[in-house]
Amino acid sequence: MRDVTPDVPALHRRSFLKYTGALGAAAAVSASLSACSSGPESTNDTGSDGGPDRTLTAVIGYGNDGSWDPTQTASAFCMAANHHIYEGLLDTDPISREPYAALATEVPKDPDSTTWRFTLRAGATFHDGKPVTADDVVFVVERILDPGTQTLAKGFFASWLKEVRKVDARTVELVLKFPFPDGLSRLTLAKIMPRHVFSRPGAWDDAVKGKAIGSGPYRQTAHHPKSNTTFEAFDGYNGPRKPAFRKMNWLTIVDAAPRVAKISGSSAGAQIADNIPYANIGQLESGGMTVAGGAGMNNLFLMFNTAHKPFDDVRVRQALHYAIDTEKMVEVALKGHGKPSSSFLDEANPSYRRAKTVYDHDPDKAKALLKEAGVKGLSIEILAVNVSWIVDCLPTVKASWDAIGVQTTLSPQETTAVFTKLDQRRDYQVVAAASNPNQFGLDADLIMHYNYGPGNLWMQYTRWAADPVAKQLFKDMDRATREPDPAQKKAIVQDYIDVVAEQAVLYPVVHNELMTAWDPARLSGIRAQPYPGINLLTAKWA
Repeated sequence: MRDVTPDVPALHRRSFLKYTGALGAAAAVSASLSACSSGPESTNDTGSDGGPDRTLTAVIGYGNDGSWDPTQTASAFCMAANHHIYEGLLDTDPISREPYAALATEVPKDPDSTTWRFTLRAGATFHDGKPVTADDVVFVVERILDPGTQTLAKGFFASWLKEVRKVDARTVELVLKFPFPDGLSRLTLAKIMPRHVFSRPGAWDDAVKGKAIGSGPYRQTAHHPKSNTTFEAFDGYNGPRKPAFRKMNWLTIVDAAPRVAKISGSSAGAQIADNIPYANIGQLESGGMTVAGGAGMNNLFLMFNTAHKPFDDVRVRQALHYAIDTEKMVEVALKGHGKPSSSFLDEANPSYRRAKTVYDHDPDKAKALLKEAGVKGLSIEILAVNVSWIVDCLPTVKASWDAIGVQTTLSPQETTAVFTKLDQRRDYQVVAAASNPNQFGLDADLIMHYNYGPGNLWMQYTRWAADPVAKQLFKDMDRATREPDPAQKKAIVQDYIDVVAEQAVLYPVVHNELMTAWDPARLSGIRAQPYPGINLLTAKWA
């Protein structure tokens, strides 16, 4: 959703909102998408007829009207769909995130090398029947690395990837600036797109609007923003993840009640849904559905405007974190499906270490810090996104801050409205919102750069990048990226996360589970993800 590297200019507001899917109205499908011209197909396919062409119907709790450009998007719906439509040289398991050979024939045997050579899979073709070539790989990677082209993917590659070279029609080399084994798993974020399609004038705009032609196991057959997107098994696919479903229909239903209704009861119109509200878990399980959670980096965070006094004072930021009754928040708002944060990273992350500063509920300490900072009679308006589970958490924040004498007003708004204000650099005090960088990967370097870095949008929002502590933090982050020894890299990361925790400029309050529900009588091979969306590349009919 945001640029993540220090040396890349921040994305402008409109692009940012496209990436997050917030500019739905601006994402109308191009007229060139002829599959969309006849209006939405049925949204009631149940897959119950048992025939070979039966349709798998899924319900996604996020909009399908964000950017579909794989080099740009952070839309949960679009990213999940693109993993079925496109391939990287390498792709990753949706749970372990271990890389496997996708368009390439093998994973490089020496991940510490500064040159990785890839041979493309023989017979790999795009959905329009044209062969996948080295020129297509060069086309995509050069776009990502182009200093004159702003893409979200650049933030995941520019710090360590120097260039791409064509060796022959089916062979390419990636040249690294320094050894960076974590880059192998990031290659799934560089989806290979057909040069003959997307080099045409206006084609990248078409990709944003929904045009998708890849080499993956499923091809897009229709796309209706704010309604549904349909897929069909690609007969020309010869890769490692064979399509198990002849047809798929993914519905976008953002509101919780109709989303749950679509997979409930004997006449359910879908077999799987993500983003299940905690309050509906019991109902669905009693109806025979399997409901499973994925714990990861999904979090409610607080972000302070350090240019607005007294939030420039670290003691004030710390006081407000110490004041929050996070255990109550987990119990009441999250129904036990979460944990108070004890680090920026969630506890399951391989680089996790309990931070030196942990904001256990301590109202007395909060009051003492405010007194030490000379702050009294503080009034705060929390500008918050209106994501349902965030809204459920806000009353605990208000009650906790009111209890230490901070008069608190809640102001939940549409996500678009919140970030429009931030991008227009309007004054604010505190923002409460949700984040989950796990959809891009698990490595701590990626996660931390996603939020922290002198040139990215988050640091522009906080007005903190010029602070001396921030400048040193960014240097330590860059040092960790370049550190070749894994143990030393992990130690540096853990140390600078201690600084992030202490400063509490942008910091998680709780990490929570994301719930997925499916019908086990119809589907098998489903695994709940710890990030938004679904992955059906290893699923099949039961």
